[in-house]
Amino acid sequence: MTKPIIPNRLASVDAYRGFVMVLMMAEVFNLDSLSHAFPESAFWKFLAFHHTHVEWIGCSLHDLIQPSFSFLVGAVLPYSLKSRLVQDKSTFTIFRHALWRSFVLIGLGIFLRSQFSTQTYFTFQDTLTQIGLGYPFLFLLGLVSQSIQLVFFLIIFVGYWTIFVVHLPESSDLSQTGVPQDWPHHLQGFASHWEKNQNPVWEFDRWFLNLFPQEEPFLFNPGGYGTLNFIPTLGTMILGLFAGNILKSNKEPNSKIYAFIVLGVSGIGMGIVLNYLGICPNVKRIWTPTWVLFSGGWCFLLLAFFYLSIDVFQRQRWSFVLRVVGMNSIAAYVIAHTINSYIANSLKIHLGQSYAKLFGDTYETLVQGSIILFLEWLILYWMYKRKIFVKI
Repeated sequence: MTKPIIPNRLASVDAYRGFVMVLMMAEVFNLDSLSHAFPESAFWKFLAFHHTHVEWIGCSLHDLIQPSFSFLVGAVLPYSLKSRLVQDKSTFTIFRHALWRSFVLIGLGIFLRSQFSTQTYFTFQDTLTQIGLGYPFLFLLGLVSQSIQLVFFLIIFVGYWTIFVVHLPESSDLSQTGVPQDWPHHLQGFASHWEKNQNPVWEFDRWFLNLFPQEEPFLFNPGGYGTLNFIPTLGTMILGLFAGNILKSNKEPNSKIYAFIVLGVSGIGMGIVLNYLGICPNVKRIWTPTWVLFSGGWCFLLLAFFYLSIDVFQRQRWSFVLRVVGMNSIAAYVIAHTINSYIANSLKIHLGQSYAKLFGDTYETLVQGSIILFLEWLILYWMYKRKIFVKI
């Protein structure tokens, strides 16, 4: 393989980020309805499964969106630091900007989650908020050696696992957890330390979130998500930082790809083993240490694919649609969380209430979702052509 020049921006990273954002934006398809319309169809069941989050243990393609987004934040940090240091900016100035970026991400996450509330909805489990909470720590790790980065990762990994192991449930009253007695995903034995809404993440939020004005006292998150997820999410970002260090190094491209594949397969393998042995279940919603390894492994493999096909083999044309989105990921994130309903209502106003029933009632959500996704991509393409890139 020919050794490429290491640029300040990699097309493969933009394409991978765009792939992740498109998966998130494609929620407008609502494939569950098609799965219910064709209950015997393995095809629609497969697509519907990978279009939604699993209930607790396990992983779908949709579950890899947030880990990938977090992973890529770490992957680009070495390039960001290099660019800012080249501009002769002091470490203090750069860190101050990192703190500002963190504050804006947290605020934007809360703002987006508050759209349908009667007041500010103080919650900290949005993807942007979780990244914002961990970003200052990630920035500081970007300034130290890789050995210290590894030690910090291990501290997070083992420490977070230990917190759950030593935790004793506050109450066995399931009415306070929002989890029904007959919920099919209850964990047994040692794995029950990671039971939904009966873990330290849940207990922390029952104290922390009630410090903020709430429409009603916080008892539980219906999905089981928690504020403290940002700690293991930082672990995922550190894995991305490892990937960024490899990308920015002077190693041959084939050595980089080999490293990504080894790390990817190892992460997935260790995650499967830890889950199978019951040492720590593989749960995305509370970002267990097993999930850090398992999802991180997939992130390494996905990065290897995009890097090999786009930056090494220089096959960029196929990824253009993804790169348009990936180069404006913050804008894409905000668009996907704000104007879907507006576009859907506008289409019905101007094209008729039944415009999406072109192929019958069954495919209405698929037709409508396709048009909404295309229009949102056109907005991002318009921004791309005019070099309008939203950055924080």
